[in-house]
Amino acid sequence: MRIMGVLAAVALLCAGCGDQAADPAGRGPAVASATPGAREMRLVGGGTFTDPAPRASAIVYDTRLVPPGAWAQVNVESGAVLATATVTVKGMLPGRTYGAHLHVNPCGFKPEDAGPHYQHSHTHASAENEVWLDFTTDAQGAATGTATQDWALVPGRLPRSLVIHAEPTRSTGPEAGAAGLRIACVTLVER
Repeated sequence: MRIMGVLAAVALLCAGCGDQAADPAGRGPAVASATPGAREMRLVGGGTFTDPAPRASAIVYDTRLVPPGAWAQVNVESGAVLATATVTVKGMLPGRTYGAHLHVNPCGFKPEDAGPHYQHSHTHASAENEVWLDFTTDAQGAATGTATQDWALVPGRLPRSLVIHAEPTRSTGPEAGAAGLRIACVTLVER
């Protein structure tokens, strides 16, 4: 929680710095504004990936791409202005890039149970409107992916999982946001 307070303070201090882009109406520097209804919150999830089971917090759907013993930890922190999400993994395939996004539903027995990508404004798939945390593993299969958004999460409409995909996220074109099959999922809970 303290991190979000520091991030908000830094954002406010930087708002007065030079070289800020003007807002579209030409009224001066563009500054992220508070999201209505937002409050400080933290979502977490993780553990060693297991086969789908009731109340499992980390589920594997494809053990060829998420080997036995692999694990993940997810943290999502949000204040009134910013949201930051981080996923840390170990034991994945070495030297591979995985797509990873926040989704609207908890993990379930089937990969599609997590629902669609969480979107800030339900308009389009993009790194600015969704939370993409793609990561590339090192030689030991470890990696961390982080995304910071200039908008906050709103209670009552929170992401409920992080889904790991088989491919990197496509960032342009008609398939923007697509990242191949859903191979693992981490359910998120509010703390």
